[in-house]
Amino acid sequence: MNHMDALHAREQDLEKLRRLRGTAHPETLAARNNLAATYRDMGRLSEAASLFERALVDSEQVLGTAHPETLTTRNNLAATYRDMGRLSEAITMYERVLETRERVLGPNHPNTLTTRNNLAGAYQAAGDQSRAISLYRAVLPDLLRVLGPDHPNTLNTRNNIAALTGQAGDAAEALRLFRELLPDQERVLGPDHPDTLTSRNDLAGAYESAGRLGEAIPLFERTLADRERVLGGDYPDTLTSRHNLAGAYGSAGRL
Repeated sequence: MNHMDALHAREQDLEKLRRLRGTAHPETLAARNNLAATYRDMGRLSEAASLFERALVDSEQVLGTAHPETLTTRNNLAATYRDMGRLSEAITMYERVLETRERVLGPNHPNTLTTRNNLAGAYQAAGDQSRAISLYRAVLPDLLRVLGPDHPNTLNTRNNIAALTGQAGDAAEALRLFRELLPDQERVLGPDHPDTLTSRNDLAGAYESAGRLGEAIPLFERTLADRERVLGGDYPDTLTSRHNLAGAYGSAGRL
């Protein structure tokens, strides 16, 4: 099912539940949350935020501020704000979700760990690299213990730590971390998974930062070819790969 089909189906589901259950029924609230998530997946962020905001108000009134569904809606709204560049609002909202989940679910619940990870990502997007990497490093041992080393969230956190390590200027350590991570992602997620392709691109960048262009360029070339095949030629990640490869050619004097 493509995004337009999903959007149409979820709009129909919401309208049916409004008629049968009413606007304040938990099933209707869940359907509105699902529709908002579809808007977000489609990049229609303003519509997603508006729908999440209305759903959050109703969910707080009907289910309570600490109900799991309310927390999920608030988390989704925070993610939408992050995607819109409304980072200070996203951080504030993630912090509120984290405080409530730690109190209600406990510090080791998977949803709590996910929120800690999301909060670190919001700080990363806001350019606060020091706080972001500190939060990622703090949550990683808990992810390994609770979710396991092969869980996508664990792998994603390892990738973020490696990327931030490189941005902080430690190219050798970033290279080591990416070289350890990539085989695990290929084994768990597959060689064509978008997260695997991101780590392969970042590994190539770490090689470039370390001055090892002979290893960086083939990896950039492979990643570009795979992203064109898997994601399409106009996808943002594909354009990033093309840009990175051009930069590596320039650094190597292949003008």
